[in-house]
Amino acid sequence: MSVASPPRLRPAPLRVLTAVPLCDGHDSAIVTINLELARHGAEVIYLGYHQAASAIARAAVQEDVHAVGLSSYNGGHRVFFREVRAQLRARGAADIPIFGGGGGTITAADARVMQRSGVDRIFFAGTPLAEMTRAITGDYARELRPDAKLRGDRALARAITLAESRSGLRPDPRKTARQRTRSASFVVGVAGPGGAGKSTLIDELAARFLRARRSRRLAILANDPSHPETRGAILGDRVSALYAQDERVFFRSLATRGSLTGLSAAAPAAIEILRRRGGFDLIFVESVGVGQESDPFRVFRQGEKLVDAVLFVLPPHYGGRIQLQKIALLDGADLVVLNKCDDPRASAAKAELGARLAANGRNQLLHTTIAAQHRDPGTDALCAAIGRLAGLESAGGEKPCHLCIGA
Repeated sequence: MSVASPPRLRPAPLRVLTAVPLCDGHDSAIVTINLELARHGAEVIYLGYHQAASAIARAAVQEDVHAVGLSSYNGGHRVFFREVRAQLRARGAADIPIFGGGGGTITAADARVMQRSGVDRIFFAGTPLAEMTRAITGDYARELRPDAKLRGDRALARAITLAESRSGLRPDPRKTARQRTRSASFVVGVAGPGGAGKSTLIDELAARFLRARRSRRLAILANDPSHPETRGAILGDRVSALYAQDERVFFRSLATRGSLTGLSAAAPAAIEILRRRGGFDLIFVESVGVGQESDPFRVFRQGEKLVDAVLFVLPPHYGGRIQLQKIALLDGADLVVLNKCDDPRASAAKAELGARLAANGRNQLLHTTIAAQHRDPGTDALCAAIGRLAGLESAGGEKPCHLCIGA
């Protein structure tokens, strides 16, 4: 009788969250450091500038990072770094180290005070970029192991991290089917070419969900490409998450790590973890920018799709009618969106895309949106359509998402 061998573990890359504090818009230095870390194989989750301590700590927990890096150029660093440390401690993540810098604004005396309050290291002005990169990649990489003491979002995040470290991630279809019958989560896969506005559209949909269902939670799995040579990645979808920076949103960034499907190889396992353990009504899974032949959610393969519905997003500048004929997912998507309809090309694109969908004979409705406008009626209508598919309109006696916009 043979004994199954344990799952083979992949070496986990260093994951670092970087951010710029409140009232500070100086991001050129941290962007340069982000690129250098990614060039040396790290996965960098960039939160953006003008970030609150609570938002930084929440992101660090959900992303299950090895370390947090802060760039502060406007003063107040003693207080702000200390507050990030306090927020991490309150979320059960005191073990996540903090490093940072601030050009000439952080003095040696400041650094000593900050280190006594729990900051791990300060890089001063003039430190060579290569030295910083060596220190960060060398000092903070460590294996993130199972830990039964973790709770809440931290436990959920660690489960996804462990799924990422295993190869051959193919859940048992029978077990998956049983789990789905017990899960109330509705999963929407969001695909489309790079620059279509997928992340902004998801954020606007999240805002409508949060307003309509004031006691419920949603999750977002955002996939970004790893560099094929360095294996590093810039995971930047959180920068677009204005509304999704909310305690009721679980947001996790995944790097593809060599997977050519448009999703991380761990995405199927991560989706099932969120279905089974998260208590989410709605889960969005964003693929990387896809090509014409892409099928990230297994729409055309035998067996179950990875998601309950597929939302395909196009911008008006897709290149003409012949290009539309080549996009396979236009045949299989449940919802099709023409975004950025404030573009002068949108009128012609709407007619061409409408004709393409009519030829499918599936009664697919084309939604037209301007996701960059916060109260866009087209996004309202799309939210309502997702609510109908997900059965969220009548659950719990709460308002359907398309009624919440006037609140």
